[in-house]
Amino acid sequence: MAADGQQPADGERAPRRGPASQQDMRRQNLALVMRTVAAAHPLSRADVAGRTGLTRTAVSSLVDELIAGGLLVEGELERSGRVGRPGRALVLNDSGPAGLGLEVGVEHLGACVVDLRGDVRIELHRAAPNAARPADRTLAELAELAAQIEAQAVALGLRVVGRVLAVPGSVRVPVEGPGRYLEHAPNLGWHHLDLPAAWPGPGAAPAVENEANLGAMAELWQGVGSGTFVHISAGEGIGGALVLDGCLFGGVQGFAGELGHLTVRPDGRPCSCGARGCLEPYAGLAAVLRSSGLTLRHDVDAVGELVRCAEAGDPAVLRALLHAGTALGTALAATVHLIDPATLVLGGAYADLARWLLPAMRTELAALIRVRPWPEDALRASPLARRGPVLGAALTTVQRLHADPAALWQSGTG
Repeated sequence: MAADGQQPADGERAPRRGPASQQDMRRQNLALVMRTVAAAHPLSRADVAGRTGLTRTAVSSLVDELIAGGLLVEGELERSGRVGRPGRALVLNDSGPAGLGLEVGVEHLGACVVDLRGDVRIELHRAAPNAARPADRTLAELAELAAQIEAQAVALGLRVVGRVLAVPGSVRVPVEGPGRYLEHAPNLGWHHLDLPAAWPGPGAAPAVENEANLGAMAELWQGVGSGTFVHISAGEGIGGALVLDGCLFGGVQGFAGELGHLTVRPDGRPCSCGARGCLEPYAGLAAVLRSSGLTLRHDVDAVGELVRCAEAGDPAVLRALLHAGTALGTALAATVHLIDPATLVLGGAYADLARWLLPAMRTELAALIRVRPWPEDALRASPLARRGPVLGAALTTVQRLHADPAALWQSGTG
């Protein structure tokens, strides 16, 4: 994990190591104790020893280190009814290290602080015309929002130890260095952005990750995703992410999951990527609005307006959602054949519109998937909806601390 609480970028090769040293073993045991408490707190020290197989003496030493680092706290004495001295309940510290998630959307900025228990403590959103202005102006406003929410976190006794930014674009993993670089975010008009160099401060530049990937990880950690699933979401464009056996699959260069550019109609409508017949011109939010005939001001919540019109029975909106659902079903049937996932999860704006998208999607999936069983309930709407990316960004730091708590103080942030 880097000095700001970030782990090495996906795809980097770990250095070769010899036999595990005593320090390595202690680091692994700290992680084991941390994960055990995170999975089933409150637990006594004796409970932790029983679940991990470590000696009580070893657990006591490791717990003391985690408490000193601000990761765990001991609560009231347990009254279990067992013979002997009652134990004190170990829980994750909800007033210690925390993760900050940031988000840049086409028409908004978002920020979210999550504590070690995964609870959202503060969340801020702000309308912002990001597609119509240079990246430096958007980043300057985002940095101000980050500083504002971090000040609120401090007032709650929280200490932000990692920042992650969700962006609607392709993110390249560098060969060396802890940062990540935005290759293309066409709906923002951003290209080849070196975020560490462009970040105006205060504080270190956040790690940057594709919003769909972060939405998928939030789904894995707190939503309905598990094991192997495909997460597909809509904002201005269409984003997708593949989670295989609980791990995000980024591909060779980090560009996996571009579901919006699967071909659904050869020689069909032109797409912003330069190809024709992609899914996005048929099922993206802009396509649905265009097909429904709705013309909205930039400060109007387009998804909310679509929901309102659909609930009112507007025939043009219902027809547009039907066509979008059919196109989504066509693209996702091909994905099912290739990936063989357990579930498909609709996130982002699609989750808000799921009531009208799911019937057409299920019809298309049933018609096109014939070589394997495909249960209707394998297609689900995310309970996280449009909060997924910023929540996933904030949870990334928390999950890394659960997996490697020693990195907190070894990097100098503890």
